[in-house]
Amino acid sequence: MKNQFKQLFKSGKFMTGFIIILAILIFIGVYPIVNPGNPLQMIGYNSFIPPGTYFSLYDAVNPNVFVYTMRIPGAAEARIVNTMPMADRESMRNWLVRAGMPEEEIDIYDPEALLALWTENYDPDERLDGMILADHRAYQRLNNRISGMFDPADIHLYAVDNESGEYGFQAAITDLDYVNLNDVVNVRVLPLGTDNFGRDMLKQLVQAIGVSLGIGLIAGTIATVIGLVLGLLAGYIGGWVDEIIMFICNLLTVIPGFVLLILIAFSIGPAGRSVTVIGVVIGLTAWVWTARSVRSQVLSLRNRDHVNLSKLSGHSLPRIIAKDVLPYIASYVVMAFILQVSTAILAEAGLAMLGLGPSTTEVATLGLMMNWAMSFSAHLGGAWWAYYPVILVIALISFSLNLMNTGMDQVFNPQLRD
Repeated sequence: MKNQFKQLFKSGKFMTGFIIILAILIFIGVYPIVNPGNPLQMIGYNSFIPPGTYFSLYDAVNPNVFVYTMRIPGAAEARIVNTMPMADRESMRNWLVRAGMPEEEIDIYDPEALLALWTENYDPDERLDGMILADHRAYQRLNNRISGMFDPADIHLYAVDNESGEYGFQAAITDLDYVNLNDVVNVRVLPLGTDNFGRDMLKQLVQAIGVSLGIGLIAGTIATVIGLVLGLLAGYIGGWVDEIIMFICNLLTVIPGFVLLILIAFSIGPAGRSVTVIGVVIGLTAWVWTARSVRSQVLSLRNRDHVNLSKLSGHSLPRIIAKDVLPYIASYVVMAFILQVSTAILAEAGLAMLGLGPSTTEVATLGLMMNWAMSFSAHLGGAWWAYYPVILVIALISFSLNLMNTGMDQVFNPQLRD
């Protein structure tokens, strides 16, 4: 056994899964220290703020912030590109073509050249032949939006004077003015943006991973203990005990486990569906296959020589099971526990997607985050950061746990090892 555990850490699959899980655990342990605070605090007034670095505009124009004058190459072009979406460029090309300019001379991917052609040729008072009034007005509005791009006007700031109480000129901001981000007092980095409630997605995701892993551990422990005890009793004692336990297992096997889980979660009601309760319910409905598998393992062990020798020696049933049976199936029990944890995390996510997950406003789970994203139509609004990271984390945890289980199976299973 000791030699097999040494070989376990030489297994590429097991070590890959182990390193992934270890990295996730380290991250969810360290990140709250680096970025403390309530993960469910609503910091944004807007729903689904995209990922990025945000700084206080109020502090950026504060007179105490030193302003630098810089000529950044391509700054004007970048400003033009940002102001001219592709739909506007195509509209400009359509007008120029209708005005008689060859289409091959118009490059919509060169906004500066396109703007030059437009400025040179467009006449807001000219209505081309065949153009309806609505299109003519649309081109005029487009021209108003993009006019003056080559000569950006200064922005003047006015503030209330504390003595007179009247607005007065405070400062002028030109297109060459820059501030150092380190000089701005309030800066917030949102690597994953915010959710529909304006909450930091990454901070929330870190908490959700820990809570979901906790649910998995609770459910995995309960399911493994119940399955192990019943499997040992059914496999070793046999007779009517085996028949009763197998009757219960067969009965629960006929009923799909997830359907049973839905019915129980629904019957509990929202008020009673805490994180712990959901973990317990998942564990109480997931032990069947563990019990059947342990029973099959024990059936092959109970008539071996060392077990018969213990029987002849007069050892008690608990001692025989603890000393002569359990050590031989210990590795299998650990593998079953890992699979139970993975299954429980997926089950919680499935329940939460149906609105039957933990009913709580104090913590988040991976399933609840998916439910919130779906309920507020993140997928329809293009807010990918509200659900893709959650899906990736669920897949990564499940993949790593199953990879660890596969690696253990290759080490402890004699047939696969050979």
